Amino acid sequence: MTTYTFADLPYAYDALEPVIDAVTMQIHHDRHHKAYYDNFLTAVKDNPLNGQPLETLFTTISKESAALRNNAGGYYNHNHYWNVMRPHGSNAPSGALLDAINSTFGSVDACKAAFKDAGIKQFGSGWAWLIVGKDGKLAITSTPNQDNPLMDTAAVQGTPILGCDVWEHAYYLHYQNKRPDYLDAWWQIVNWDYVAELYAKATA
Repeated sequence: MTTYTFADLPYAYDALEPVIDAVTMQIHHDRHHKAYYDNFLTAVKDNPLNGQPLETLFTTISKESAALRNNAGGYYNHNHYWNVMRPHGSNAPSGALLDAINSTFGSVDACKAAFKDAGIKQFGSGWAWLIVGKDGKLAITSTPNQDNPLMDTAAVQGTPILGCDVWEHAYYLHYQNKRPDYLDAWWQIVNWDYVAELYAKATA
C-alpha cells in the first residue's frame, strides 16, 4: 500500500536562481503543490484506489472525478518537476540516454528545440514532456492542465522522464508572459543524471 507524502524541495528555495527565483519556488511548492496534495488526499480518501501507486491510478483516471484527476496529476507532476531540476544542472545527457536522443531527434539541440516548441504551443496551462513511449522509443508531447502522459486520457501515452511546468505560476514573476525565455533558460538547471535514471527504468 502506498503512503502519499508531501516532500520538501530537494534544494533551497533560491538554489535555482537566476533561472527560477526563490519567491516563485516558495509559492509554487508551498502553496500550489501543497494545495494539489491536500486536495488529492480529500478526493481519494473514500475511493477504492486509495493507497494505490499514482502510476496505477492514472491508468483508469478517465473513470474518476475531475477533482481526483486534476489533483492527482498536480501532486505527481510537481514531484517529478522538482526532481528533474538541480542547481547548475548536470550539463548534458550522456550514455544510453544520449544515444536515444541522437537516434530519435538527430541531436540534443534538436530535442531541446522540439521540447520548447511543445511547451510554447501548449495552449493555456499545461506541461511539456519527454517520454518513453509504449514502443520503447523517446517522444515529445504536451498535456493540458495537470494531465500527464501516464493517464489513459493522454493523446500520446508513455512514461515521463522529463517534464516542464508551463503554467504561468511557474515562471511569471521573473519572465512575465515570455514563456519561450523561461523554456530556454530552464535547460541550465535540468538534472540530466536523474533523467537518465528514469530513462533506464522505463526501458529496463
